[in-house]
Amino acid sequence: MTFELLISRRYLFSKKSHNAINIVSIISVVGVGVATMAMVIVMSVFNGFQGLVADLFTGFDPELRITPAQGSHIDLNGNTLTLLQQSEDVSVATPIYEGQALAIAGEQQKVVMLKGVDDNFLQQSNISDALYGDGDPILHIDVINYCIPGIGLCNQLSLAPNFSQALNIYVPKRGERVNMANPRSSFNQGELHASGLYFNVSQSKYDSEYILCSIDFVQNIFGHENKATGIEVKLSPHGRQENIQALLGSGFNIRNRYEQQEDIFRVMQIEKLISYAFLCFILLVACLNIMGSLSMLIIEKKDDIQTISALGASSWQTRRIFILEGLFIIMGGALIGMLLGLLLCICQEQFGFIRMGQSEGSFIVDAYPVIVDLTDLALIFATVLALGSLSVLWATRNYSTR
Repeated sequence: MTFELLISRRYLFSKKSHNAINIVSIISVVGVGVATMAMVIVMSVFNGFQGLVADLFTGFDPELRITPAQGSHIDLNGNTLTLLQQSEDVSVATPIYEGQALAIAGEQQKVVMLKGVDDNFLQQSNISDALYGDGDPILHIDVINYCIPGIGLCNQLSLAPNFSQALNIYVPKRGERVNMANPRSSFNQGELHASGLYFNVSQSKYDSEYILCSIDFVQNIFGHENKATGIEVKLSPHGRQENIQALLGSGFNIRNRYEQQEDIFRVMQIEKLISYAFLCFILLVACLNIMGSLSMLIIEKKDDIQTISALGASSWQTRRIFILEGLFIIMGGALIGMLLGLLLCICQEQFGFIRMGQSEGSFIVDAYPVIVDLTDLALIFATVLALGSLSVLWATRNYSTR
């Protein structure tokens, strides 16, 4: 142990001649600890909300979505679907066709998004966990087509899950102008019957807009037989997105769940970054206490510095004593803050004592979600050390010339 480390450790725990120095040192440790704890908690809460959003989209968004890089359709007569079905990286591949249409139920009408899926859709997605009602997830029998609407759409069209009157679907005919004398003649028309089921994924984007139905029905009503707007893929246990991209080439865009909702997750990352920046300012203010504590300690130990210098210590060695003193304060505050932050996050995760609302069911989750990420912990610890070290170096900047 070097004499600088020995002396700085003694200064840290020894009683000062002025109580104000002890008080300021304690305030410095507490300030750094509280700021560190706040960073751990806030970053973990943002991770929790990001994980919650990812879980909500899991029920409807596929593991991978494949769309053409140019154009809007994939020709199912080609070998694209066959290549995917034969790939060892793919567990299930489902062609889909999505398009907007007008849905009319009695006197209610709404522009909806039809999502036509193949019969193996339930094997590819987790939507079965979000299906409610009394029925079977069968979308067609012979020439009869069934549908599974979102719960929000059911409310807007006043549809019961087992509605008796068929839901009329209208899509404009391609390349035709609307005949004002007989507008219906300018539309392709189809009927969807109740399956007795509806889905609820707790996302208005899907619950209030989408109708699941057979891909054959959607292809026929849009006039695009043997075409798909995309292919949804469930990877095998050891499958990789990169292998699928290499298999299909640059003619296709392949997006995972996060990339499919890139805008939402980008906004959440920006919010997390801004919160991190504000907390860094708070931490910087806490580090000012360290500068004050060191300055007061330097003044009190002026006689000790002269004695150590007379014994042969260089100005850099005497400066290192106070640098190490400041680093001890920073490390102590950082470790205490991180431990308290982790403890509070674990308690919140287990018991949910900080709730979103007064009554259960008011929000998607009852308590604030938290996810502790090791990368965030490393970033927080590095930030505390960096800002704290800068404040210490600034407080002792003149000692190399004394």
